[in-house]
Parts: sequence; C-alpha cells; structure tokens
Amino acid sequence: MEFLGGRPLNILIAPSGFKESLGPESVADAIEAGVRKVVKEDAAFVRKIPLHDGGEGFCRAFVSAQGGEIMEYMVTGPIGCAVKSHLGFVGEDGKTAVMDMAAAAGLRLVPKDLRDPTITTTYGVGELMKTALDHGCTKIIIGCGDSGTSDGGAGMLQALGVRLLDVEGEELPKAGGVQIEAVCNVKNVLCGPKGVARIYGPQKGATPEQVELLAAALERLAHVAGQNLKADISTIPGSGASGGLGAGLMLIGAYMRPRSDAVNEYFKLDRVFHTQWDFVITAEGSLDSQSTEGKMTTEVARRAKRHGAQVVALAGTIGEGADVCYGAGIKAFTSIQQGPLSLEKAIEETERLIKTEAENMLRMIMVGLTLRKRQA
Repeated sequence: MEFLGGRPLNILIAPSGFKESLGPESVADAIEAGVRKVVKEDAAFVRKIPLHDGGEGFCRAFVSAQGGEIMEYMVTGPIGCAVKSHLGFVGEDGKTAVMDMAAAAGLRLVPKDLRDPTITTTYGVGELMKTALDHGCTKIIIGCGDSGTSDGGAGMLQALGVRLLDVEGEELPKAGGVQIEAVCNVKNVLCGPKGVARIYGPQKGATPEQVELLAAALERLAHVAGQNLKADISTIPGSGASGGLGAGLMLIGAYMRPRSDAVNEYFKLDRVFHTQWDFVITAEGSLDSQSTEGKMTTEVARRAKRHGAQVVALAGTIGEGADVCYGAGIKAFTSIQQGPLSLEKAIEETERLIKTEAENMLRMIMVGLTLRKRQA
C-alpha cells in the first residue's frame, strides 16, 4: 500500500507519559498497537521514541541509553513511610549518578486520600543524593518532574544535613566538589501569580487555603535563599521545578538545565529528525494552556514543524487554552476519552483508550490521504 510519492508512510511515535497511569514506553507501545490496526508493516515504517523529560522513568531510560547500572535503595517517601527507590550510575568510572526525584517523592507515591502538599516531603530525594555522595560521585543528574511535593526542597536539604532556620542564620553550604544538574521545566518559577503553589498545588491535593499557605511559605523561602545567594530567586527560571525543589537545589549550587537541551544530549532527539517523517504522533496526559510552557510534546512539535512533518497529539484531557498548541506546530489533537468516566476508571483503562484513539486518528488520516491520492 503506497500513499506518498509511491512509498510507504514514515510515522514517528514520540509521546510523554500519562501521570499515575502509563510511562512513555507503554504509551508509545499502545499508540503503535492502534496504528498497526490500520497500517501494516508494508504500508508504514514506524519508529518509537518515548519522551523522558525528567519525570518518572527518567533514570532508567537514561541508563538504558547511556549504559551503566541501576541500584535500588530504601528511602523516606513523601508521606514519611519507607519506599523502594533507585539510583543510576553511568560514565566510564561510574561516578555520575542519575535519579528522578519522582522515584522518592513523586505524586504516585502519595495515596489519594493522603494528598496534602503542606506536609509531603522531599527528604528521600536528599537521601538518594547523599547515597550518591557516599558512593564517591562527582556529578549528580536529577530529573525533576511528576512531583508530589511543594516543600521548596526543604526535606531534601534536611536529609543533606542543612539546618533550616525560622529566622536568618548560618549561610547554607554548597555541595563541595560535586556538580549537580537538575533537568527540569525552566518555565516553572517559585513565586508570584504563576508560582508553583498556585499552578500545581491543587493537582497535589491542596485546598485554596493551603495554596495560599504554600505560596506564602515559598515566598519566605525565596527571601531567605535570596540573601544567601545574593539574588532574587523568586522568579528565576527553574526555581519552581518539582514543587520548589529547584530553589532548594539552587541553594547547594545546582545548575538548572532546560529539559529540551538535556533530552537532545542524552537521548539524541534531534538526530531522530534526520529522517523525513510524514507524521509525528505525540501524546501527554493533558493538553492545555500550559502545554507550550516547556513540555516535551510541544518541543517535539516545534522540531517536527521545522522539518515539514505533520504533528498530531493524543491527550487524556483537553483543558482550557489548548489551542495554543497549534502555534507550537501541533496540527490536530484529540482526547482519548470516549464518554463520561471517573478519573480512577480512566486511569485504569488508559492503555485501551490510547490504542482505540490512535486507531481512530489513523483512520481519519488515511481517509484524507486517499482523497489526496484521488485528486492527484
């Protein structure tokens, strides 16, 4: 079967994960399964590039791409209970540690009936970092995403031995001799109308009153941190990453790296577009006005647009302001929802819903290609 210039289609599947449901690899597999119900191997070449943007699964994907080993550890979880977590060790000497903060303080680790970001902690993140230091690591790469916390990195700092004070006190120490790279959405800032408490607090279980409490606490953190860093960090890019963990990492000398830059280096994303793709299918849990603010789906769309590929997107939900995605290069998007479903049921059936909607989308695309072929 041939549609474009007498050749099979070239289709790139490049999705992010769906929070609390499927990781990027599983989403990519589900999309491929739907696609293959419409076009078989002789009609389309399909390549899958799951997008790891620093959220859950970043560490394992990094080690898979770069080579290294994964070691498991027990750490303090976001609600204070012990959880199983892990670190990756890469590089010729194994002295570069890789971690995703979600493996120690992710939203998935916070039971729905216990979601209170005024008490959840990043302490386990600090414990993983301390383990990396004890291992003799000279560089730590931290993926910041899918957090279940809004503590400004306070727990992480406590685990590293920093004494937090209610009033101005001792200068906060740097992590001497260790390079720390935080892979994050640098569009997230700590304070203000678009600060993390107000934008993401409700997603983590905060009531309106708790949102304001968190916002005030993070403003206080920004004030104290600013005195130590000799700079106002309240709106510095990346300061709000992972519920303000970015601000805590800045206090110990971390470099806040845009996730798109890191993905290009570690997962060779730009090389993917050396192939001329006809269609790129991307996906994420929610498309809305925030989707162009550093999310990998629209980062991929921008690259695809420069290379002439048509980009379509699947989403768990379509939120307010999602039409901004058109400007980023997404030509069409649709929700995988097929009718009224509770959130719990939708999460349970995500894989099936993605397969079905990917199939439906491909069928619509094939209709358009057939009409184009007849008109040629």
